[in-house]
Amino acid sequence: MTADLTEAAAQPREDACRRFAEGLRRALRDLPAVPGRPVPGIGVGALGVRDAFAGTGDVPDDVLPVHLYGRQAVIGPWPTEGRAGCAVCLRRRWQGVRSVGLREGLELRGGTREAGSWPYPVPFAVQAVATLIARLAAAGPDRDSPFPDVWLMDLEDLTVRHHPLVPEPDCPRCGTPEPVTAESAALSLRPAPKYRPGVGRVRPLDDYGLRVDAFANPHWGAIGPSVVCDVTSPTTSATVGCFSSRSGDYLRETFWGGHADTYHDSTRIGVLEGLERFAGMRARGRAVTLTAALDDLGPDAVDPRETGLYTDGFHRANPWIPPFAPDRAIPWVWGWSLRDGRPRPVPEILAFYHKPGIEHRFVQESSNGCASGGSLEEAVLSGLMEVLERDAFLLAWHGMQPLREIDPSTSADPRTRFMVDRMAMYGYRARFFDTRITFPVPVVTGVAERFDGGPARMCFGAGASLDPEAALAAALCEIATDSVQLLQRFERNAAGYLAMAADHEKITSLHDHPLVYAVPEMGRHADFLLRQSAPARPLSVADLAWSRADGSGPDVRDDLLAAVESVTAAGFDVVVVDQTTPEQHALGLYTVKVLVPGLLPLDFGWSRQRARHMPRMRTALRAAGLRADDLTEAGLHPGPHPFP
Repeated sequence: MTADLTEAAAQPREDACRRFAEGLRRALRDLPAVPGRPVPGIGVGALGVRDAFAGTGDVPDDVLPVHLYGRQAVIGPWPTEGRAGCAVCLRRRWQGVRSVGLREGLELRGGTREAGSWPYPVPFAVQAVATLIARLAAAGPDRDSPFPDVWLMDLEDLTVRHHPLVPEPDCPRCGTPEPVTAESAALSLRPAPKYRPGVGRVRPLDDYGLRVDAFANPHWGAIGPSVVCDVTSPTTSATVGCFSSRSGDYLRETFWGGHADTYHDSTRIGVLEGLERFAGMRARGRAVTLTAALDDLGPDAVDPRETGLYTDGFHRANPWIPPFAPDRAIPWVWGWSLRDGRPRPVPEILAFYHKPGIEHRFVQESSNGCASGGSLEEAVLSGLMEVLERDAFLLAWHGMQPLREIDPSTSADPRTRFMVDRMAMYGYRARFFDTRITFPVPVVTGVAERFDGGPARMCFGAGASLDPEAALAAALCEIATDSVQLLQRFERNAAGYLAMAADHEKITSLHDHPLVYAVPEMGRHADFLLRQSAPARPLSVADLAWSRADGSGPDVRDDLLAAVESVTAAGFDVVVVDQTTPEQHALGLYTVKVLVPGLLPLDFGWSRQRARHMPRMRTALRAAGLRADDLTEAGLHPGPHPFP
């Protein structure tokens, strides 16, 4: 009965598409011939009818797809041999930016049906779409863009717009998944000249030629429907965007954004971050080929016990999350050891942090160590800096280690000094601390502390870079953006954050960690850092410089090799997994996941804190000469980390 009803509901929709297609073909035959490429066959289908992620669609490869939805007709992409981007890509991208309600209906409830007959198959609408198709044929293909254009006509008011379509890397029709093998994991570090002295990048931001509307548009944006400029921020010109991806029965929202001095730069930084998030969540355009048990792979494999596991108590409380077992087969990808120059298997869940399904998700990895760049070397260096930054911060926080303060007035960058003054105008004192623990790479913890100690009391950030000025600026950028928004965000759920302050078990998500420190009473947990009884003389920013490499050299590869050497000399490996998606390759971008087994991982949720139970947490402060003995369980910080 259900199948019969579905077919009956589909019949009027298919009839409308068939009639519109017939009208288009007649109208195109009647138009005068113009020079240009020939018009291919026309295939008309409906959007929003069935789950685009569950099939290949009903529009053939060799025709020009025209899709109908409500008052909109979507034309393209034009079929071009050898170029990715097809009707299935369009349907998937279109569905990805729909409302939660529509996606739930399509993806979990078996599709949708019409509430009535489609009101737009009038001759004038058919003629308008046919004329647009003829104009596109006359214009010829656009060879300057890495992505094909798709056009949208509003059949109500006949307005026309167009945006590039970013091909879907896992498209079952035009995608070509690459097998992930030991051979494909090999990395070769090449010279990567900086585009100007004093930066850590090989290209300026505008050289990527990012078409923002290809990635953020409300019709088929690859990483979300929009970029929102936060015009209320009095410090940075912040932007934010969001995309959703399905994991089982729920849609996971993933936010991205930029925090630069101009909305132009923040928008492009945000898009790059969104692409990085999209690449890091799951293997895109890749075929994972290795499933095995750790016991079968031997010591070459990255052992999840070295990267941290949850406690037995966590798994007892969450029996649906299976613990890691060395004799149980799990999916693996291949990474590359920069220390040993050889491939190493890496558990897929450690390399891609949101693969669907929980049967192999013995931990919930984060984006820690994921980074993008204009060269492989730039991406790996950025990812490694993030790993070192989080490890150092967690060591200091969980170990309640007093840190030496840095005087921001000694910064040689006037923008840093101006921003510190601006934050003071809005009631926050910006404080910075030298967080070097094991490695000589400059790591800076930043704290925005409200002068009056009231609600929205404090927020934290951090930065790591071979250039001390860049490390401090990165920490400052985070706290400058977050501090002035903290009170508003806190007031949206003040009762919830007060409850979290009283019962840390209620802290379950990424956003809970920084926002619980808006509660004034949580300030006591930072007294070890902010209220030191006998603080040492503050350092200048220049005091953090590492004599081996300070970021002033001309080549990013040299900086990377110096940083890797500092890590391997301490007995750790640096393992790199290439996450780059096809669309990033088209833009000349690289995205990687950097793992340093043994360093502390960043987790969110009070019950998921792997770092607190790892051997390094006990020994690192003593090994660095900051304590006389190893840390005990009783000596761990009783509060949650405040990292955003």
